[in-house]
Amino acid sequence: MDSYPLLNLFWTMLWFFLWIMWLFLLFKVVADIFRSDDLGGWGKAGWLIVSLLLPYLGVLVYVIVRGKSMGERDIKEARQREAAFKAYVREAAGTSDASGPKKGGHVDDLAKLAELKDRGAITDEEYQRAKTKLLV
Repeated sequence: MDSYPLLNLFWTMLWFFLWIMWLFLLFKVVADIFRSDDLGGWGKAGWLIVSLLLPYLGVLVYVIVRGKSMGERDIKEARQREAAFKAYVREAAGTSDASGPKKGGHVDDLAKLAELKDRGAITDEEYQRAKTKLLV
């Protein structure tokens, strides 16, 4: 290890880190190129060719030119994923909010039927028919 000074090791690590960072940025740029709705087929092909044939410069130019819209697409996708997750949780939990129909509210409906039966508003026969209708 005496033939490789410590300063050279630090420089090697720095360049390796920058190369890995560039790879992550390249994958992000390529994914953004394919995700972009405002680019046509030729535009996507052009940016892809520039990013792959002129790797460092192409990625840098893409981030400079389309960086703002790249961030907006990331935010939009994150909001869509969050909304889908919340909808899934609401559906799985059987709850609802004001914006959508109630799902899985059979327990509440059965409780209301039992309350109506207890107050004498409906007969036992009506209660059984309504209960069967709810559970089917």
